[in-house]
Amino acid sequence: MAFGSIAFATGMQARAEPERVALVQSAPDAAMEAAKAAGTSSLESGKSGTVTRAAIPRRALARLPRLASLIAKGNPIRIVAFGSSSTEGSGASSPATTYPAQLQRDLTARLSLIGADHSSVTVVNRGKGGDDSEAMARRLERDVLADKPDLVIWQTGSNDPMSGVSVERFAELTRAGIQAMRATGADVVLMDQQWCKKLSTTDGAERYGAALHAIASELNVPVIRRNAMMRAWAAQGLLTPTQMIGPDGLHMTDAGYDRLARAATAQLLANAGLPQDAGTQN
Repeated sequence: MAFGSIAFATGMQARAEPERVALVQSAPDAAMEAAKAAGTSSLESGKSGTVTRAAIPRRALARLPRLASLIAKGNPIRIVAFGSSSTEGSGASSPATTYPAQLQRDLTARLSLIGADHSSVTVVNRGKGGDDSEAMARRLERDVLADKPDLVIWQTGSNDPMSGVSVERFAELTRAGIQAMRATGADVVLMDQQWCKKLSTTDGAERYGAALHAIASELNVPVIRRNAMMRAWAAQGLLTPTQMIGPDGLHMTDAGYDRLARAATAQLLANAGLPQDAGTQN
């Protein structure tokens, strides 16, 4: 798949994107159109300093009622970041540069900007490198449900195509996991696959991303559209593929995790129904 002079072989069929809600029409036309075409939910600052705020698919804006209530009341917010190596932080230079650690800082800062700094934020990192949906199902009770989170961000679907878990089994476990999390009263957000050489050259990998989005649509779960965001970052010249993904062709870098955390912060606040500019000044 090519974006201007930046190309990444994916072997994936282009998918039609759902209707989008434009957040802000302040970006340069060319950059905005590239972001829209890539389907990003990212809200980023371009090289010129102009804020490039891409459109977010309507389904991505499904509400997070518990998060919204906690922010409105000024109550503490406990988030569990559940997933595999992308959550644990493989490729990051330190624990402080993993996406969950940066998300805690970014979300705290954004809430302070809108006068909700009394809502303290804790993000617990429950990522484990190499985990597929089978492995995550086995530790769901211990690592997620027992912690009684207010919100779970579940990054999944990257290892299953490489470990041999069938798409059908992945879908079954993902659906069951979402239902178990919601049964505790927690809000749930999914995060899809990273855009990288390793997955792009793995046969059938795109089917797991498609299954994740189908389940999200079925159950009205917001999705942090990492794959589309990364394509848009490349299209806009914000980061090249090698700046986002390390030499192993799979794991994100500090720069990739930084942009991921900022985009996730913006989307969570939008999902919580806060003003559209509440989390967008990246």
